[in-house]
Amino acid sequence: MTTSFDLSGKTALVTGASSGLGARFARLLADNGAQVVLASRRTERLKELRAEIEASGGDAHVVALDVTDVDSIRAAVEQAEAEAGPIDVLVNNSGVSTTQKLIDVQPDDFDFVFDTNTRGAFFVAQEVARRMIARSKQEPQRQARIINVASMAGLRVLAQIGIYCMSKAAVVHMTKAMALEWARHNININAVCPGYIETEINAHHWQTEAGQKLVNMLPRRRLGKPEDLDGIVLLLASDQSNFINGAVITADDGFAL
Repeated sequence: MTTSFDLSGKTALVTGASSGLGARFARLLADNGAQVVLASRRTERLKELRAEIEASGGDAHVVALDVTDVDSIRAAVEQAEAEAGPIDVLVNNSGVSTTQKLIDVQPDDFDFVFDTNTRGAFFVAQEVARRMIARSKQEPQRQARIINVASMAGLRVLAQIGIYCMSKAAVVHMTKAMALEWARHNININAVCPGYIETEINAHHWQTEAGQKLVNMLPRRRLGKPEDLDGIVLLLASDQSNFINGAVITADDGFAL
């Protein structure tokens, strides 16, 4: 028996797609047949990624999106569907962090993290789900997917990034609440909790003394690579995940054990 993750005919919206994991997810979905909509504030980076995807034979669109602004969310989703058609898959990926002790956290620090990681993720999912729910009434058999990118830090508290941990823990619980309420509309909502993944954004940190100390704390003393998440994302985006709903899948090489 052969299992295929062919996403042909599906439209996927990827937030935070200008770099890091978001860019990887967008390439991955496009390589497997999906039409992708790239969303973030840095549209020039998105245009570069679109050109790369199109050069490889894929289909990509660019929309400007600030997840901390509800009006921006609504406009971005409307533009995405106007250009690419109904969204079948949302990869809810935008995220930020700070490094500081909890005693030093200021209101602006708290809002910076929660406005993107929790509030932003919620209202992006809500706006997309509204449209998915409306379509499900017309096309009851049509499957829809929302993949919330949380973090291993949402399951295990880590020093110096407590606010980030709290925000991602909220995303984990948010995923379960959405899965419970929206299941009847044929929408599957799941969360992915990556561990420490090396990307171009954080690569310099792992060369520092603090970075090396952290690596040595990991079970196999190694970092993950963006491609280590490919299988999970493809499964959750595909029709093969039909019976997976409300799942919180950890991909951290065992660090949260």
